[in-house]
Amino acid sequence: MRKFFFLLLFIPAVANAQRSAGFSGLNMNPGNLFLLSDAKTRSISPENPTGEPGKGGMATLQNGSASNSARELGQGWKVNPFVVIKPNETYTMAGITGQGAIEHIWMTPTGNWRNSILRFYWDDEKEPSVEVPVGDFFGAGWGSYSHLNSLMIAVNPGSAFNCYWVMPFRKKCRITMTNINTEEMSLYYQVDYTLTTIPDDAAYFHAQFRRSNPVKKGVCTLIDSIQGKGQYVGIYLAWGVHNNGWWGEGEIKFYIDGDVQFPSINGTGTEDYFCGSYDFDTRRKNELGIETSDYTEFSTAYSGLAQVTRGDGHYNVMQRFGLYRWHIMDPIRFEKSLKVTIQDLGWRSGGRYFVQQSDISSVVYWYQTEPHHSFSKLPSKDELEEN
Repeated sequence: MRKFFFLLLFIPAVANAQRSAGFSGLNMNPGNLFLLSDAKTRSISPENPTGEPGKGGMATLQNGSASNSARELGQGWKVNPFVVIKPNETYTMAGITGQGAIEHIWMTPTGNWRNSILRFYWDDEKEPSVEVPVGDFFGAGWGSYSHLNSLMIAVNPGSAFNCYWVMPFRKKCRITMTNINTEEMSLYYQVDYTLTTIPDDAAYFHAQFRRSNPVKKGVCTLIDSIQGKGQYVGIYLAWGVHNNGWWGEGEIKFYIDGDVQFPSINGTGTEDYFCGSYDFDTRRKNELGIETSDYTEFSTAYSGLAQVTRGDGHYNVMQRFGLYRWHIMDPIRFEKSLKVTIQDLGWRSGGRYFVQQSDISSVVYWYQTEPHHSFSKLPSKDELEEN
């Protein structure tokens, strides 16, 4: 009876401690939407470039990007909904001071999406933790619209890019867009974030772009410069095929914490890793009863074949594919280092593997402790062209 009495005293004490600790406002989901917190919601857009409370819609007709459209209505009436970024200009989309996390980003950039370079800087770092062409970052590496419907990235009509990766920072955050094109671009965007206490064990978000065109010796290195502790959380591939036949027989390999010749995790095939099977091929009978087959695009919460470009029979003849895989429920954790490769394999006669020379662009997404290893140099404007 005495033990039971002390237990009754202990339970309320634990509950009071949890209440005093407070809910940070992070890790939002349907199960905690009802919880109150001291987190502060903020949002940055061209109509409120600082994200300060009570500072939205203050642009005047003298300095607004849409001042002509709003000329009969004036201040407060959609005077500055977008920015214009000139050739070779870098525009700071967001500069945030304090402790918090990016929770959602929406944007719709004009121009060539490979020529608009997105960069994120956390705290006081001089080199970016994210450096990716904007289209590839949002799963649209081939420069044209294709619907993508997943938990972390969504591409919606007509060219609406959305990102839901949670990106914590402890001192500050800076997001920039660089236009390397020869023509100016317009950018509508919104960065939604929260100011709140970040736990000590929170790692920083990273994303790196690479392109192998063509892939050499049948192995494409997706990332090999990750050093530190963290977890790999996903990948997007823009895969261009230079040959006929099925192209995705290659295996993905994860070399964790010093693996050299053989990896710790070894996949069984490209379509298998992206949670599909048998060439993403759906076989069906047509109205004449003849069996036909074709690639079947799909877009789910964690994986998808989001884009299949079959060519137009004229100039654009190459087969192109866009694939994504998010490791939300199954992150690949590493203590010291991580290297990821994928084989570029198809078929030749006699049931033999064919080492291809495909065009593979990749974006690897991961969280890790800082400092991170320097990224490899971003390809030049000519090397980034989708051709």
